[in-house]
Amino acid sequence: MLHVETTSGVWAAFCQQIAAFLDADRIVMPIEGQRVGGYRSPDSRALWIRDHSDIVRAGRYFEADVRSSVTCFAEHQSASGRVFDYVTTEPSTERENWEKWVRVPVEADVEYRFVKAAFLAWQATGDDAWMQTMLPALDRALTYSMTHPWRWDEQHGLIKRAYTIDTWDFDYTAGRYPWLNFQITEDTFWGLMHGDSSGFYEAAQLLGILYAHADETEQATRWQQVAADTRERANALLFNGAFYTHFHKLTPVTIEGLDEARQLSLSNPMAINRGLATHDMATAILRTYHQRRAETGAFAEWFSIDPPFPDGAFGEEKLVGGAYCNGGIMPLVGGELAHAAFAHGFESYGVDILHTYRKMIAESGETYLWYFPDGTASSVDTSTSPEAMPTDGWGSSAMLYAFVGGLCGIEDQLHSFTKVRCCPRWLAAGESEARVALSYAASGASFAYDYAHVADAHTITLAIEAQHAETEVAVLLPAGTQPVQVQWDQENAAFTTEQREASLYVILNGTVEDHATIHVTYANA
Repeated sequence: MLHVETTSGVWAAFCQQIAAFLDADRIVMPIEGQRVGGYRSPDSRALWIRDHSDIVRAGRYFEADVRSSVTCFAEHQSASGRVFDYVTTEPSTERENWEKWVRVPVEADVEYRFVKAAFLAWQATGDDAWMQTMLPALDRALTYSMTHPWRWDEQHGLIKRAYTIDTWDFDYTAGRYPWLNFQITEDTFWGLMHGDSSGFYEAAQLLGILYAHADETEQATRWQQVAADTRERANALLFNGAFYTHFHKLTPVTIEGLDEARQLSLSNPMAINRGLATHDMATAILRTYHQRRAETGAFAEWFSIDPPFPDGAFGEEKLVGGAYCNGGIMPLVGGELAHAAFAHGFESYGVDILHTYRKMIAESGETYLWYFPDGTASSVDTSTSPEAMPTDGWGSSAMLYAFVGGLCGIEDQLHSFTKVRCCPRWLAAGESEARVALSYAASGASFAYDYAHVADAHTITLAIEAQHAETEVAVLLPAGTQPVQVQWDQENAAFTTEQREASLYVILNGTVEDHATIHVTYANA
């Protein structure tokens, strides 16, 4: 459940519309006598663990079944640790109604997305017993990524893949294959795509958290070290000073007419949200997106990749510049970008992205996986896939992820809202009052607050409700002010301040048992 009331009133409708999109994107299928549910891609009648692992970030507030998909993929994991991409019982190009499991060979991201999906399910359910049964599968998945010759580059100690467009599932063959190619061959062009490093880094971190929660200290320490080593190596090799280079080549290849060094690809804002990028790297990436918006003339800077590859370079005539993953404008990128902006002192930028998307879906009643740079929506005729649903869950869930974690500022840092960072940023949106109530459908665990900013009195009040939450509170102050007094339940409280670019936050910590009221008084600096 997600309930939002604000002074302007516009955000309640925004949340309701995205909830309706997500409801339309639920897919349930029978697998070996069990009902397996999850979130589908807008262009495929299948349950892809990669799409589900992102969409469930928002979907878990509305849907109770967040475990069955993860359990099912774990049960069908290979002995090596490899995880399937997707399962379907309704093949789009076949008449047989069989159950079909598929792994796209060029994909390198499936295992770390599987770990993320499991972690999100555990957060929403608080089911320690279930998670205990999942740990061996999660460990095997990341171990496979680090050991299989198709997935791991020993020289650099990072995830490798075929030359795909960012995280997409077909690779460049220099014309050796007549259409889109999904298979590894002796002619595969290998390299390092930065999104795999950020995704693997995050998954290793999460696996370390799960092991620590299960009191398996040795394994927790091991995966935390793997994560730290990955971050150090990836940031030293793949960051070019302004953003993460799209593809660090291991196999030499040149694509004529393309300035590959300028290619800004969709996993850049994800690298920020996954924690791979430092604050300085994050601000450089955000500024790069600002600059591209001014340079390109696109209606939004949510590029899948910019500049795109030459038309048809991957063997599909529909894959022209500005279409789909070859330069199309994707709300899923916009949502990640907005979340990153909120977290790194670009709050007004985050609000601007959310407002742009809010107005888009309010006017059309639809949302698509991608748009052409001029704002034209994708369609069946312009897509490489057989469907183009107007209820894209991948992008809409990313926008809700940015709204909840960024603007509302509620981030569950463990599970069941027992450890929370509460950082409302309504000041940046011009909202003087807000009521936010958030709960997981699977467990009913909840966290809520009432926010009030009285500018004339120079006060901000935050009244929090939670069953039991170790809470870090971060209160954004108006520009040009400093805190004078901070109280927790009418008692003076110790606090610090944190500067994020031009934004100043008051930081304090405490335990919320049912209710707590934080009162901040500020003055002009």
